[in-house]
Amino acid sequence: MRIAVGTKDFQTIATHGGRTRRFLVYEAEAGFDPVETVRIELGEEEVLHLCGDGRPHPIDAVRVVVTGSSGAGFVAHMRRRGIEPVTTLETDPVRAIRGWFAGTLAPAPEPEHPHDHHDGADHQDGHHRDGERPAGI
Repeated sequence: MRIAVGTKDFQTIATHGGRTRRFLVYEAEAGFDPVETVRIELGEEEVLHLCGDGRPHPIDAVRVVVTGSSGAGFVAHMRRRGIEPVTTLETDPVRAIRGWFAGTLAPAPEPEHPHDHHDGADHQDGHHRDGERPAGI
């Protein structure tokens, strides 16, 4: 099965799924080590937070997407694409995939504010971008 892990640097799981631009894609099965097969780097206009449901997307080839957090809009968007969204406190992509298969993956807490902007808001309003939180948030 293909699993995508949203990262901020192709090493550490990003904390905001909808704004993530870098994904590691793994072939993975329970009981076996995940194998990285491809890296996806999205353009700013391709981030999942802004991409509509009606057009094809590079993430469409996966069954599961793992991120550090996500809002209700992101979750609904992934489910409409037939992708299971998973959030976690884990920062290592391989450990996250192993934990997901084992049923031991610690989920991320609910975000402090909903990220289900249906108006295409671009987070220029001081919210975090690309997995980074501004000081004081």
